[in-house]
Amino acid sequence: MAKKIQITNNIRRLRFFANEMTQQQLAEKVGVSRQTIIAIEAGKYSPSLELAFKVAATFGVNIGEVFDYEIIE
Repeated sequence: MAKKIQITNNIRRLRFFANEMTQQQLAEKVGVSRQTIIAIEAGKYSPSLELAFKVAATFGVNIGEVFDYEIIE
């Protein structure tokens, strides 16, 4: 049986603690559309490695504090 990887994120929480940054503000800072941020937050889209690092840098945290993954048996 193939194993699946589930990627989760803490973007919504990080936005809240960053003076309640909006999805639009984050999108502008990292150079993507608001729809992309919405999809990432909802777990419907996995960002490229470059975008993941940009998001982490925007919040001044390590990438592991933004994204996590779990292998599902």
